[in-house]
Amino acid sequence: MRTILVLLLVAMPALAQELEVQRALIQRDQQSAEFALQLRQSQETPSPHHLVERHRLENLSSQQLLQVGKHTPQELRPYERQKSADERVLLFAPPVVRARPAARPRPLPAQMPHAASPVGPAY
Repeated sequence: MRTILVLLLVAMPALAQELEVQRALIQRDQQSAEFALQLRQSQETPSPHHLVERHRLENLSSQQLLQVGKHTPQELRPYERQKSADERVLLFAPPVVRARPAARPRPLPAQMPHAASPVGPAY
């Protein structure tokens, strides 16, 4: 009985530490996503949509930290972290690249009078 109690006392801090490590990894991923968003927005013209996008990312980040599973088995925690990363990636729309308008086509060269006819003589 005493050995079971000792094992439980030793295992509890390890489980709590594992949960904190998982939370720290998710926070690091969130910081990377926030930095990528700020970098992308700094290269675009400012718009009110940028602020909405930042708030949405912050809300998602806080929800993900609250959902870190205390009862999730250790084997499934990498999948939980990957799921969180996938949710953040879906928020970023691809950048809009506007193509330049096509130039007017150049006129065909004038046919020279001494050039051979492409169609043979008519009989």
